[in-house]
Amino acid sequence: MTAELAADAAGIVAAAGLLRGGRLVAFPTETVYGLGADATNERAVAAIFEAKGRPHFNPLIVHVPDAASAFCLGVADQRAERLAAALWPGPLTLVLPCRPRCPVALLARAGLDTVALRVPSHPVALALMREAGVPVAAPSANRSGEVSPTTAAHVREGLAGRIDAVLDAGPCPVGLESSVLDLTGPMPVLLRPGGATVEAIEAVVGPVALPMDQATAEGARTLRSPGLLLSHYAPSLPVRLEATEAGADEALLAFGPAPPGAPLTFNLSEAGDLAEAASRLFAGLRCLDAEGRARGLARIAAMAVPSRGLGLAINDRLKRAAAPR
Repeated sequence: MTAELAADAAGIVAAAGLLRGGRLVAFPTETVYGLGADATNERAVAAIFEAKGRPHFNPLIVHVPDAASAFCLGVADQRAERLAAALWPGPLTLVLPCRPRCPVALLARAGLDTVALRVPSHPVALALMREAGVPVAAPSANRSGEVSPTTAAHVREGLAGRIDAVLDAGPCPVGLESSVLDLTGPMPVLLRPGGATVEAIEAVVGPVALPMDQATAEGARTLRSPGLLLSHYAPSLPVRLEATEAGADEALLAFGPAPPGAPLTFNLSEAGDLAEAASRLFAGLRCLDAEGRARGLARIAAMAVPSRGLGLAINDRLKRAAAPR
């Protein structure tokens, strides 16, 4: 049952409590309605993908109430500081290097060492961020592949019964997703055009590389947007898929009952729980990669995961990790 919450003080307090408790809440921004979860809670982030039926574990935008909160999570250079001063709050997302010990879940970052950050300008969204006291990961509040929602009614049409609450503040004034700007390389790269115009961005930081300029983006190693690279956070150890056992030189990424004999094992979910497996996927790959290299192992053997529900996204991610590079 999806609760409908008014965008008043009581509704905001209730929505914030749900977020802190690991639940899913759709809320308005100036762009579109977002599907929010505590960005530091791996299981809550996994629930976003499950509710949306999202086939890929793409990076999620993390919403915070102000620039100071954003720059506690990502490392801001002078360009980021100038953009924040000029265009935040507003429909601009900045992709920045993570700070050491960044609390944002690996799943929300798609396993990357970068984080996508935004300060929304909608007063209800800002009030919710302040009341929740946690960074909020929030893609658009719709089923994957469907049109982004600009009213609470749109959210209910697609996600009723799949999320815990909708905070209703009427139509979104912009109605177009935020622009996403990658600042992790020497040249700013516009990964997604949106509510902040190129002209407004370039007025602050000068020329930016546009999305179609793939050579510039790839050369700067700044492809941080969904689906732009086949091999997207690949561990340094090669990955072997559909494994039923692990060799003496292989680390095992297990799902369900693990076969004996592997020199190193990380089990995504001994119980075969796909939500648990999704929440542990990137941590598991990183653990096996680091420890496996330290032990001199040659590769990671990944057991099969059912291709249903979140299993589709898990398998998509594993195929990208195993792609030639």
